[in-house]
Amino acid sequence: MNDQAASLREKLVTKNNKIQYKKYKSLAIISGKGGVGKSNFSLNFSLSLQKAGFSVLLIDFDIGMANIDVLMGKSSFGSIIDLFNNGKSLREVIQKGPEGLSYIPGGSGLAEIFKMDKETVQHLLTELQHEAVHYDYLLFDMGAGMTEENLKILLAMDEIVVVTTCEPTSITDAYAALKIISISNNEIPLSIVVNKVFERNLADKTFHRIQSVSRKFLHKEIGYLGSIPDDHYVTKSVMEQTPFLLAYPKCNASKAITNIATSFTHKGRITSKKDTPMISKLFHFFFER
Repeated sequence: MNDQAASLREKLVTKNNKIQYKKYKSLAIISGKGGVGKSNFSLNFSLSLQKAGFSVLLIDFDIGMANIDVLMGKSSFGSIIDLFNNGKSLREVIQKGPEGLSYIPGGSGLAEIFKMDKETVQHLLTELQHEAVHYDYLLFDMGAGMTEENLKILLAMDEIVVVTTCEPTSITDAYAALKIISISNNEIPLSIVVNKVFERNLADKTFHRIQSVSRKFLHKEIGYLGSIPDDHYVTKSVMEQTPFLLAYPKCNASKAITNIATSFTHKGRITSKKDTPMISKLFHFFFER
């Protein structure tokens, strides 16, 4: 183990020489393909959790398509890239959105972050370790598709939510993502959200189709967080660059995402002391393998 890795290990250890456990939940939002409304879901889901009284840090890790700040109509003064290129701390790039939501904008060059030298990766993990303690939930809005670096991040998560639609291509790509993750680690909780739904029964059929195939071929149970209707207020809010949960709180999509957030938090999903924290898992994947 090199000196940089040893330095990070020291920061992850308590006085009793045990890994430092923090009461936060790490969650990745992914999709098998683009265009399913993943980032819009990530933003409004984060706001739902924030409105429910939880502290949330939303991190835009959507490589090449970072747009969380655009969806909020915000002009960002920095991004996660500044952490590496300009020597800034994570706290310096964390910004505040509506409802007090903390978020980190993405930026060009994200694809190269975890291909950099170990010192760069160490810097990110150390900064995450410092900030994670301040939040109940760390939400990663990941890019569509699956790269080796993305998979490492996903395998460190406490839970993963896959956003899909009822379209056959979206379902196929969602299952492909589930398959890659499950083959690598079949213990990570995986859940489905069906977005842009015209009829509720189609959403249920979509989930049961994915669930059935996962049980048969992956021997994996998939959770179902719920569905979000195809609501014209969602499109309207995107054009207005305002989250639909805040702009149109009584619309069907807002009611649905509030129900999903309520269901999610009522299952007791905050990381327990028996679980290995995300930072420690990332350390293992990037330094000890």
